[in-house]
Amino acid sequence: METLPSVDEYRTAPNPVSAWGRHAPSLLFHRRMMGVYWRANRLAVKGLYTGEEWAWSSLQVLRALEEVGVRFVLENLGVLRRLEGPSVFVSNHMSTLETFVLPCIIQPTWDTTFVVKDSLTRFPVFGKILKARNPIEVGRKDPREDLRAVLEGGAQRLDAGMSIIVFPQTTRRIVFDPSQFNTIGVKLALRASVPVVPIALKTDAWVVGRVLRDFGRIVPRIPVHIALGEPLEVTGSGREEHEEVVRFISRKILSWGGKVAGGPLQAG
Repeated sequence: METLPSVDEYRTAPNPVSAWGRHAPSLLFHRRMMGVYWRANRLAVKGLYTGEEWAWSSLQVLRALEEVGVRFVLENLGVLRRLEGPSVFVSNHMSTLETFVLPCIIQPTWDTTFVVKDSLTRFPVFGKILKARNPIEVGRKDPREDLRAVLEGGAQRLDAGMSIIVFPQTTRRIVFDPSQFNTIGVKLALRASVPVVPIALKTDAWVVGRVLRDFGRIVPRIPVHIALGEPLEVTGSGREEHEEVVRFISRKILSWGGKVAGGPLQAG
């Protein structure tokens, strides 16, 4: 199966876009994406949706976005090859795009899963796919119970060699607000004695929908940026490492023309 090239940086090649891609990018993209995930759902129902299949599905979403004109810039991918074991990947959360695309970046090197809202595992089609990847489910109603689920479930998975992707924000936000970025990822890394790897992203090319939040329109003129930071060994309370994660994400978002609550001061 096709995978991303083993490079430190990936940029979308300047290929021509079809007439349909230029005039109806959202329609063309969502149609192709649903085809990819109907196939994935059938495999998941049969218990055949492996990590390799997940990475392939994810890459097909990236390719479908490229086909309608979305340009990707992926930075510092070599971090994945330099890691010595499973890690906690901590990322800001801007749109649906990262949940579909991050697996094709990380999964080919490190078996991985997400921390997700339990309601998503009951979602038609996509729920069975998520469930097949052994996610950590949280209810978002009882913060203490969610913390326990992440720390205990995350530590079990990390001990078994599975990395965890965490979005510490409570919801998707175009503006990165450090005050809404909690420390759960760093706490998990500290408990499991594994590195935390920051991920900064700018994915507003996939707009959050007004009616169906996960099926918003695609805006090809906005490039997608995803950058991995260097791994951080968490010590003490983890406060310094959390602040470094926030600084990294803030700096990258501002360098890409995005917005950070508090402006440049938050970039440190």
